[in-house]
Amino acid sequence: MDRFTISLDEKLATAFDELIKDRGYATRSEAVRDILRAHLQQNRMQRAGKGSCVANVSYVYNHHERELSERLASIQHAHHELTISTMHAHLDHDQCIESVMLKGTVQRVREFADAIIAERGVRHGQINLISVELSESHSHGGTVHRHLKPHL
Repeated sequence: MDRFTISLDEKLATAFDELIKDRGYATRSEAVRDILRAHLQQNRMQRAGKGSCVANVSYVYNHHERELSERLASIQHAHHELTISTMHAHLDHDQCIESVMLKGTVQRVREFADAIIAERGVRHGQINLISVELSESHSHGGTVHRHLKPHL
């Protein structure tokens, strides 16, 4: 069995201990193992997806953190072909939430989301992927495009 140590700030450690108590875990290790198993299973399911998707990536960050806003903008610019829309809101004097709507291949969208969520200083990052079928190309009023139909 491998052992590793993690550091948690006091608020997060207290919240984690409350979760352990609420769910009836005997130890922190048991709780961490279950959380990791669930997260790894969800990750495997999302990565197994092929084809196209639409997605929402949401995350919270402190806009005062050194160069974080610039790093996030650079990642978004490097993936501009995936972006449908971005919404930015101020939660308080320090914290912001951003939500990026995306469309593209599951792999490319996943890579974008992973890059954003893994960025140092990003908190509470999550992705919601919805698998879609692409229609045949057609035109309305001279504009050629494809529709996205969510899988049922």
